[in-house]
Amino acid sequence: MRYLSIFLIHFISILSLSQRAYSQRKLSDGKHSISPLTREYVYPTRIIWQQGTIVKKENLLQIGTGQANLTNDQVTILKNTDTTRSSILLDFGKERNGALEIITGMWPGGNDPRNIRVRFGESVSEAMSSIGEKGAANDHALRDFNLHLPWLGKNQTGESGFRFVRIDFLDADAELYLREVRMISTYRDIPYLGTFKCSDERLNQIWNVGAYTVHLNMQDYLWDAIKRDRLVWVGDLHPEVATINTVFGYNEVVPKSLDLARESTPLPGWMCGISTYSMWWIVLHYDWYMAHGDKVYLEQQKPYLRGLVRQIVGKVKKGEEQMDGTRFLDWPSSEDSIAIHAGIQAMTILSLEKAAWISNLLNDKETQQLCLATVREMRKSVPQHNNSKQAAALLAITGLMDENEAYEDVLKIGGAKKFSTFYGYYMLEAMAKAGKYQEAMDIISTYWGAMLDLGATTFWEDFNLDWMENASRIDELVPVGKVDIHGDFGAYCYKGHRHSFAHGWASGPTSWLSAHILGIQVVEAGGKAYTVKPHLGKLTFAEGTFPTKYGMIYVKHTKDSSGRILSQIKAPKEIMIIK
Repeated sequence: MRYLSIFLIHFISILSLSQRAYSQRKLSDGKHSISPLTREYVYPTRIIWQQGTIVKKENLLQIGTGQANLTNDQVTILKNTDTTRSSILLDFGKERNGALEIITGMWPGGNDPRNIRVRFGESVSEAMSSIGEKGAANDHALRDFNLHLPWLGKNQTGESGFRFVRIDFLDADAELYLREVRMISTYRDIPYLGTFKCSDERLNQIWNVGAYTVHLNMQDYLWDAIKRDRLVWVGDLHPEVATINTVFGYNEVVPKSLDLARESTPLPGWMCGISTYSMWWIVLHYDWYMAHGDKVYLEQQKPYLRGLVRQIVGKVKKGEEQMDGTRFLDWPSSEDSIAIHAGIQAMTILSLEKAAWISNLLNDKETQQLCLATVREMRKSVPQHNNSKQAAALLAITGLMDENEAYEDVLKIGGAKKFSTFYGYYMLEAMAKAGKYQEAMDIISTYWGAMLDLGATTFWEDFNLDWMENASRIDELVPVGKVDIHGDFGAYCYKGHRHSFAHGWASGPTSWLSAHILGIQVVEAGGKAYTVKPHLGKLTFAEGTFPTKYGMIYVKHTKDSSGRILSQIKAPKEIMIIK
């Protein structure tokens, strides 16, 4: 009898495995791919506003099952008359990338669908706006649309970057039964390996928000934004990849995105139509190899790199860049042709120096020499910065301008005034080169911190300190007499509500704080050696971790009563630490 039981158990086990294998075969029939993204259900945290008749609205804040059923327990009821309509505005706590799912109940009067209007918002004011109002738009991702809801069912719709959702019930003389309204958040389920903590809690929060902003944009590809600009913008990737190396370590979204940019830009095209973005592609490959040391992957870039270098060199005449295509650094500097020329001159030198290094590694001496010869000629010509912080930063970083002069004459003027969320990273880098670490931390606290003061949970496409005067928070209805920080400001392509509030290029402080305050920087290709040289300024301590291909580096720096910094450092045995 015992043997029969064992046989039956074994037989049932084999049958179960066979059925599972058959099921998997059926699910994977035809062309398919596996998504790298995780789906998570997120429920509203509060109700900001309502109008009309809404019964048991608090039910929408409860975690549900995601399943319709034949009872009408725990439903929220929106009631319309012939002349009145009911609406509700929900807050999901913080910005995420996701879609909306609505589960309905069993409303009286038959099983006809109900009609609603859905509006997403990165701010309350955006969720309360209509298309065309203060720049509100449906481009890249729908944020304002009508929807049918089934009786006793569910509907998943839309995908965008948002925190707030307004729902308007449109049908006259009818009732709408809502069991649940929840966000389907999509993200890469990866650990935050890098960490940062210091004696200034505001800097800690800024570091974390920068990391989170980039994490949201690590979707199928590495985007610049989750509402608008859900695209691979190559220049924008540079600060994002610095953050990924700092926080997450290796992730396939980076080479996947760099390859997409290469494959979609046959030469003589410029990536995204912008010459500097093709240059950033070269710098990114240098940075990626320094961190991860994948020479096989780098070899794959050799044919394109050779052609791109010759295209860049062909646009240099008598030592000066004459790039065609869109001539662009960042938006705030986009109307300053003098600054743009200075910035592109510096970017050309930077990219060709990195290309020379890569070409030497790949044993392409001809390309290496072409790069170095062009750089020698270009360094004889130093353009005017025109008091542009963007231009001065790049000139200082590439050594075309003395870093102390760049700081004293340009970067420190007005403090955080005329900073930008994208090129602010390079301004901070230039300040670090001049030894102005505390001054840079003050800028980070003032400029990036101001967005947090306004209710931000992610960093924005752009920001201007002048907007702060009498400004409303983004997580409240705009009070009478206050300025709408989202709808009333912005410029260029990001006017009003079109302005993206989760832009990965704004994450610069995250990698900067780890590189200069913790002092951790890679100095040997493949992550084989790192310097650990802390700069605490007024901080009393700073500690954190940094991911490498061999494991985690841990540091803790403490300032004693005499001002001397005492450091604890732990690193994998494969890594050389240079103090």
